[in-house]
Amino acid sequence: MDLREIDFERYAREVLPLTAPLWSGRRSFPTYVDQTRAIAASGYGRRHYRTLGLYEGATLLASFKRYGRVVRDGNLRLRAIGIGAVYTPPDRRGRGYASAMLGQALDRARRDGHDLAYLFSDIHPRFYEQLGFQTLASREFSLRADTLAKGRIEVARMEERDWSGVRRCFELTEAGRSAGFVRSPLVWEWIRLRFAHGSERPEGAETNLVVRRGRSIGAYVFGTRAPARDAFVLDEFGFADAAADLVPALLRAACGDLRRLTGWVPPENARALLPRGAARKRKTSILMIAPLTRAGTRLVAAAASSGEEFCWATDHI
Repeated sequence: MDLREIDFERYAREVLPLTAPLWSGRRSFPTYVDQTRAIAASGYGRRHYRTLGLYEGATLLASFKRYGRVVRDGNLRLRAIGIGAVYTPPDRRGRGYASAMLGQALDRARRDGHDLAYLFSDIHPRFYEQLGFQTLASREFSLRADTLAKGRIEVARMEERDWSGVRRCFELTEAGRSAGFVRSPLVWEWIRLRFAHGSERPEGAETNLVVRRGRSIGAYVFGTRAPARDAFVLDEFGFADAAADLVPALLRAACGDLRRLTGWVPPENARALLPRGAARKRKTSILMIAPLTRAGTRLVAAAASSGEEFCWATDHI
């Protein structure tokens, strides 16, 4: 058995028809295929995204998607691979193919000089722990919208022209953290493409808002209005220098007439801007990281000991 890259057209023929019921969401199958193709053909996709499979001869036994990212640890830059869409056809399950596939992928990543691998588990984490992954803080919160402070701000829907300002706000917000995912221009391109596809919104209506200050952006929020849950589901927010006070009012505006604000618990420096609410462990999208070098081991140990969230929901793969 050996690990091989799968070209997109073969992946579309052999894998996507099987994974569509799991991950296509509200998209039709042709749309699911077209949008997956667009990711592969994008600047980010050509440089950092691959589909791989474990083969025995010509037979595909299991498959996954690999995402290249960089992680910041203080002044260090660590190379990471993200693992997503791990899939074994039903008639081949229970034979250890996924374990063999990921074991080969981790060995290859280590040989190629990567410092860590990460994934978001939707199954029992024990499966990945046996491969060397460590579970990190993965919580979701819920609070009443009326506990958010009001403010006299003018809120607008985010437009294409706002992306550069949003990026600047993100970088300023992240500067208060010791570690996290780095977002290069290509990563931002990938995020924008996913937003344009609507693939990140399994429920409700996308509601990305900004507070403008002249030609600049003072604060932004990514999320979804989900009336069926009577909640605004937060993905991420950021703010420029001295504009942290805009965030609670912006989030309250995003909630509108909805009763609750919910989502993944934000990283520590951003979480401090929210009033206290209920928090619990997530049952899905559990962040797990496997260190592959000494630098990766130090990062994972520090992240685990802090007990804080390592990333925003926008970084989910």
